[in-house]
Amino acid sequence: MGEYSAVSGIKVLDRAVAIMMAATNRPSSLSDLCEETGLPRATAHRLATALEAHRILTRTADGRWTAGPALPGNRDHLIEAATPIMEQLLETTGESIQLYQHTGDTRTCIASKEPSHGLHNVVPAGRQLPLNSGSAARIIAAFEDIEIPDALYSQADVDKARELGYSESIEEREAGLASISAPVLNAAGTLMAVLSISGSAERFRPSPADKYATLLSDAAQRLGALL
Repeated sequence: MGEYSAVSGIKVLDRAVAIMMAATNRPSSLSDLCEETGLPRATAHRLATALEAHRILTRTADGRWTAGPALPGNRDHLIEAATPIMEQLLETTGESIQLYQHTGDTRTCIASKEPSHGLHNVVPAGRQLPLNSGSAARIIAAFEDIEIPDALYSQADVDKARELGYSESIEEREAGLASISAPVLNAAGTLMAVLSISGSAERFRPSPADKYATLLSDAAQRLGALL
């Protein structure tokens, strides 16, 4: 059995870091975490579950904990892999391209590409948006299987997003704005990010999906394959 060794003197922080390091070194069951850190099962489970809630850790298909999408190194790799794909989407569509991640009760834009001219939807990197509206929010609700309070979309919309692998919205979050989003999934099926195309509702009519669903879905799948 491994032994827990304090570093900072803040016990809960040191224990959480020990759990994180163990799980990111190799996918770990609860027994693995206890053996690696020397922590009691109840403590290890509580901390791993808390880190999972913050998306520092995630679960593999067989239920083991491993590095999650919010871990800084993972986010850097994600943005690096996404950049050429987003640039290609921008060149093909002429519309704004965003990459979002689920962050607590919001979604955060972690990367964006904007056209150099014309009326477009500017969402700068770092901006946080609510989860109760917009196509990217529907994807998060669908692929993380969570219930969003006060959502402006229905459960049927969420179910449809899960079934189709993309979701569209027209003037749901903001007047005059439309968007379409698709999930970026890793090999374990974990939602790593949401890739979106957004712009003027007039340019996206009659349906964002008719214009961009195939293009966007293919791009999101290519990005997921790189992860």
